[in-house]
Amino acid sequence: MARRRIPRWLARAPIPLYRHGLGRLLGRRLMMLEHRGRRSGLPRYVVLEVVDREPGALFLASGYGPGSQWFRNVRADPAVRVWSGADQGVPARATVLDGEEVRRRLARYRQRHRRAAPALGRALGIPELTGDAPLPADVDTRLPLVRLDLPTPAR
Repeated sequence: MARRRIPRWLARAPIPLYRHGLGRLLGRRLMMLEHRGRRSGLPRYVVLEVVDREPGALFLASGYGPGSQWFRNVRADPAVRVWSGADQGVPARATVLDGEEVRRRLARYRQRHRRAAPALGRALGIPELTGDAPLPADVDTRLPLVRLDLPTPAR
């Protein structure tokens, strides 16, 4: 099944809020990622949902699969910057997850967001998010997850 696309203008609408320091108005579930174009080397921006978080790390899903431009760019150059809440332009390092870690994080996302996960799954044509069935073994190849390691604040 082909994944449906969110209109580009809608997907890019929150970027000016983050650039002007107002990203915290969008809550903790969204963040802006600055990455470098793998061919141009120019900075690129995308606003993404945070699938999971833990101290010093954010987890993002590539809802359009491994062909997403931002995903391909962070695979080529994992040095990124993050805007999330009060944090603006924080350097981070991206790591693509695989296998059991992806299944565990996505199962946790489905459990924590019982209404949002099925709605997102239907909107993007990702059936793995719409039910409670065990996630298939190959879900990491179709719905890749990225871990962003953030610097820990000095105490």
